[in-house]
Formats: sequence, C-alpha cells, structure tokens
Amino acid sequence: MNNEENKGTLPEDDVGRPDETTDIEDRINATLDKILDDDEDEFDDIQVDYEDPEDEEPDNEAPDEENREIRETEDDYEKTKVWTDSSEEADEEESEEVMEEEPEQEEEVPAVRSRHKSARPGPVIYVPMDELDQNSDVPPGTRAKKKTHKGLKIFGLVMLMIIVLGGCAYGGISYYFTDRFFEGTWINGVDCSQKTAYEVEQLMAEKLSEYSIEVSSRNIAAQTIRGEDIDYQYMSTGEILQLLKKQKPYEWIRGLYEQKSYTVSENVGYNKTLLQEQLKSLNCAQAENQVEPENAYVAFRDNQFVIVPETEGSKLNIKEAYKLLDAAVEANEASIDFSDNQDAYVSAEVTQDDPALQSALEACNNYTKASITYTFGDQSTTLDGNTIKDWLQFDEKGQLVWDDNSFQQHVADYVAQLAATYDTVGTEREFQATSGRTVYVSSSVYGWKIDQAAETAQLSQEIQSGTQTTREPVYSQTANAYGVNDLGNTYIEVDLSEQHMYYYQDGVNIFESDFVSGNMSYADRQTHAGIFTLYYKKSPDVLRGGQKGTANYYEQPVQYWMPFDGGIGFHDADWRDEFGGDIYLTSGSHGCINLPPENAEVLYDLIQYDVPIVCFY
Repeated sequence: MNNEENKGTLPEDDVGRPDETTDIEDRINATLDKILDDDEDEFDDIQVDYEDPEDEEPDNEAPDEENREIRETEDDYEKTKVWTDSSEEADEEESEEVMEEEPEQEEEVPAVRSRHKSARPGPVIYVPMDELDQNSDVPPGTRAKKKTHKGLKIFGLVMLMIIVLGGCAYGGISYYFTDRFFEGTWINGVDCSQKTAYEVEQLMAEKLSEYSIEVSSRNIAAQTIRGEDIDYQYMSTGEILQLLKKQKPYEWIRGLYEQKSYTVSENVGYNKTLLQEQLKSLNCAQAENQVEPENAYVAFRDNQFVIVPETEGSKLNIKEAYKLLDAAVEANEASIDFSDNQDAYVSAEVTQDDPALQSALEACNNYTKASITYTFGDQSTTLDGNTIKDWLQFDEKGQLVWDDNSFQQHVADYVAQLAATYDTVGTEREFQATSGRTVYVSSSVYGWKIDQAAETAQLSQEIQSGTQTTREPVYSQTANAYGVNDLGNTYIEVDLSEQHMYYYQDGVNIFESDFVSGNMSYADRQTHAGIFTLYYKKSPDVLRGGQKGTANYYEQPVQYWMPFDGGIGFHDADWRDEFGGDIYLTSGSHGCINLPPENAEVLYDLIQYDVPIVCFY
C-alpha cells in the first residue's frame, strides 16, 4: 500500500472508536463557538490581504516546501471538518435553508477514514482567519445570519437603554413639574414658567408693590394716589395654587410648544380711610374748584321758544366719587376719570330731556301758535301769540320763569276785559218807544253775559294746545241781538206811562192792548222798569200775595198766568171793567200787568220765552 492510499483511509482497528473522534469534534466546536461568539468583533477588525491561490500566477512551476505543508494541513482540516459536519448536522438546519439558495457543489466529499497519526506534534502553521473562513466548509449564509443576529441584539440593547434612560428622564422632569408651572405659562401677564405657586405669588406682590392710580376730573389737572399712601398690598386668594393643582405633571412636554395664559383676581388690601382722605385732598374736591350745575330752561329766542341745555358744572359728589375710586383701586386699575361717570358729580335738577321741561316747551310754542278770534255780531277781536308771550315771565338770562297762577290770572283778566266790553247785562240802552219818545232802559237779567269762569278755563286750554279758532265766548246769558241795542226786532214793549203795550215780531206789531199796572200810591206795588224775559206760562192758576193770616193776604184765581219779574207778570183781570188811562195811579194792581181776558188769551198764545219784555215809564 502506497502513501497516497494511506492518506485517504484509516486503519481498520481505528474505525468505530467514537471517543477519540468525539473528543476532537468537541474541541473543534468549542474553538469555533468561541471564535464566532466572543471574538467575532476582533476578527472583524483584523485586515488580512488575502488572495486566492487559484487567481495568482505562480512564480515557478514547482511549489515550494512551505506551500506543500500548508496544503497538507488544509487537507487534514477538511477531513476533520467532514467528521464535524456529520456530528453537527441537526444543529445546522437553519444554515442548510440558507445554503439551499446557493449553487450545489459538484464534488462530493468522500467518506474517508483518518489514518493513524504519530503522537509527535507536527509543525505549527499560521493560517489567516480570512483564509480559514474561505477554505472552511461553513456555509456563507450561516455566517451572515449569525452576524445579523448579533447586530440585532446589540441594536436592541442600545434601544432598550435609550428607552430606559428616556423614561427615567421623562419621569424625573414630570416629578420636577409636580410643584412648578409648565413652560409657556402666563398668569395676569406674568411669565410663570418653572415657578412654584409661592414664587408666582411673590411676583404678583412685587408687581403690585409699585401700584398707583391717576385720578382725572372736569377742568382739573390729573393727580396721582400712590399705593403706599393707602397701605396698598397684595392679598393671596389661593387661585394660583388651585391652577397649579389642576396641572398634570406628565403633560409637561406640552409647555414646550403650547403657551397658556390665565387670569386670576389680584386681591388687594388697602386702608379705605386713607383712601377717603386722599380723595378729599385732591384739587377736584376743593371748594374753590366747585362749580354748581345749572338747570336747563325754556327761553324765547328768535321769535320762538327753545330749550337751553343744562350745564354740568364741576361740583364733586364726594360719596359717589369715593365709590367709583374704591372700585377702581380694588380692581387694580391704573387710572380713573370722574368725567366718564355722571354720578361722580352733582347733576342739574332739570335736564333738557326732563319731561316737564319738554311739556313746558311744547306749551310755550303753542302759545305762539295759538290764535283765538272772538266774534260779537259784526264785531270781532283776536288773541294770538304776540299778546300771549307777554303773559310769560322771564329772568335776566331770558329763562322762562313758569308761574301757572300768574299765567291763569292773565287769562282771567283777558276774559274779564272781554266781558266789560261786550256784556250788555246791567248796561243802559237807548230805546225808541212806539209813542216816539227816546227812553233809556237797563236790566240786570237781560242781555249778553260771558261766563267768565268757563271761558277762562277754555281759553287757557286752547292757548296751551296751540288752537287756532274763531268762536263766540262762553255765555251765561244771551240776548236777541248783538251790539248796544241787543233787543233786536222782536220784543214786547210795555209803556207804563201810556198804559199800553205792543208785541213786535221781526219789527211787525202783532199784538197790542191797554192794561193796568201797579198802584203808584204804594211803593211796594209799583211795576218795575227794565228789560225782562218770560219765566213760564200757566193756565189756569191761583195768584197769592201778602202774608197769609194778615189783612194784605189775598188769593186770586186767573185763567192765564205769564210771570217775567219775580211775582210780577201778565194775567187776565176779569174783575176790571176798564183798562188804560190813569187808573194805575190810585187803583192799580199789586204790580202785575192786568189785561182784558180776551187779550190775555191772545198774548198767552203768542209770547215766547226769549222775547225781551221792555218796561219803561
């Protein structure tokens, strides 16, 4: 048997000795595991210039001794690797899957037996690891898989460490903000980032320590009240601490990109007595600077009535001004202007918007509009604004001084003047008798008489409402005609001297008769001269006179009774045989006009209530 054959076979007595083979395989596996698991990074750092012998061009045809020894060593290694591969077949299932993707090797490794070697150690040959890797039978996919697995483990460890460190940092910062405000937190315009509630309270107190308020007023330069003058100081309300408690520490990261602003009440304390004293010491509260307000009023200007507005004045209402100042100080206001609030000053009692003043203006304007024209037959007179305005009273400023009593008196006087001019009751008239005589008669019961009370009331109302009208005055008594001779053309003429009467209707004599009037021998029986009207008429009736139970008492039945002057009237007198003449001088009646019965009947049918009865001597 030659040496070539001995290299590829093992002695028959060595076959089937697993203890030696197993020991070699364990050592090889342990070496490889150590290299792959523990020193992989070191091997990766080693750079070896390695060239594939097959790619190199030999310098000479005969290999030297050293290369021969290397090849022999590689052959021995590969033979040993065959045994190792067969023993680790189950552990490299994963590598086989990767190897399936690579091209199959054309040459099979023959199953050989190791020949028995001498115990003498062979020469130690240095083989570069890269070369060893290339020459080894470890599948390339297995090697890459192990490297990738190792990198993932390292990456996972690094990421775990980062997460743990990040979590610790986040938790630490969250703990830091358990008693501090987040970044971007502002309270009442103060940056409270990373500050405790106490620190924020101190900032608030510091901000208010220099407090002052500027006080402005009408026509007076502004003055300043300093906080130290009224013991002004910050008082905590606990709102800042409540805001901090509502904050969730683990949300601290929101403060890095989100700003929040809060407003809390800045409760302050100060001495109110000192504040009152400061207010009273201001120039606007001094007596010499107080100007009383003036009321609005109605004035007659440019031929019309207008309202002159009130003036504000500068008299300070100390009580109301203090309330306003106190509220401003409590609200931490930097300034206050009393001019912005009417309550701070004494106001005019009458303003231009006052309803009573508006009514007065309307009434005054109506005075100038009012025009009342009175008619008295063919005569007339007019009352208008030119007269009415003179009834109003104005002061030296042209302000209307309204006095209703005075105004009403002017109206009453005007009505009285009308009555004096146009009333005919009680006046003496010139009368042309049928006999041709001119007589003068008067009457207290006949004629025109204005009802002055009623007319005054109506005229006052018309003036205030601006009425423009033409009318008669309100009369309490009227006559048949206007003018001095108000008898007209219809009347009854009773000529007592002639003892004869006439009834004229529209100037036509429709009735006449003799009569007997009152006995002139007795003063109390004489028929009265004057102008009268009929009271009523009655048929029949009983005339009674004198005092009952005395000698002068009488009762006289009549058929036609027509009274016109108290108990005096026209009636029939059937007990007389003669009428007219001078019978009345000594044998006249008790004052009545005695008529023949037939004439009395005619007159009873003709007489009207408003016909004047003119009696004269």
